[in-house]
Amino acid sequence: MTAPRRDTYTPETLLSVAVAVFNERGYDGTSMEHLSKAAGISKSSIYHHVAGKEELLRRAVSRALDGLFAVLDEPGATHGPALARVEHVTRRMVEVLTAELPYVTLLLRVRGNTRTERWAMERRREFDQRVAELLKAAVADGDLRADVDTRLATRLVFGMVNSLVEWYRPQAGGGYDSTQVADAVVRLAFDGLRVPGARD
Repeated sequence: MTAPRRDTYTPETLLSVAVAVFNERGYDGTSMEHLSKAAGISKSSIYHHVAGKEELLRRAVSRALDGLFAVLDEPGATHGPALARVEHVTRRMVEVLTAELPYVTLLLRVRGNTRTERWAMERRREFDQRVAELLKAAVADGDLRADVDTRLATRLVFGMVNSLVEWYRPQAGGGYDSTQVADAVVRLAFDGLRVPGARD
C-alpha cells in the first residue's frame, strides 16, 4: 500500500497510521522513525501535526474513551430499570469496540508507563466503576442474581467484551456483524445473571 502524498496528509490519517504501528509494535517499541517510515513522511512533517508520539497516543485513546463514555449519556443508559440500562450499555460497548477496533485495542493495551497511559487507565477504571454501579442497581432491584459477586460479574462481562479485540475482524469472510456479536454478548452475559421474570 502506497503511503499518502505529503500534501494530502492530515492529522486524522497520521493518527490512523500511528495507531496501527502502536498496535503492531507496542507503544514503547515504537519510535518516531518507525512512525515516519510507516507514514511515508519525514519526522519533521509529523512534528508539524503533533508534539510527538505521546500526543498521538493521547488522541488515539481519547477517541476510544470518548466513544465509551458517550454511551453512558445515551437515553438507554440513563432511563428505565437498571437491568435495561446495563444491557444497553453492554450492547453499545460492543458496538463502539467494533466500530473503533484499532483505537480500543490500543486503549486496552496501555500499561501505565507514561502520563498519558496512566490517565487512560484511570479513565478506564472510572468507566468500569460506572458500569459496575448499574449492575449493583439491577441486583438491588431484584432483576439480577444476588448470589454472584457484582465485582466478579463486572469483570466477566468486561472480559467477554474486551476479548473481541483479539479475534473480531469485520472484513473477514463469513464474519459476524457488530449487531450479531452484541446480541450474543448480552444474551450470554445476562441470561445467566437474570432473575427469572425480571423486567426487560
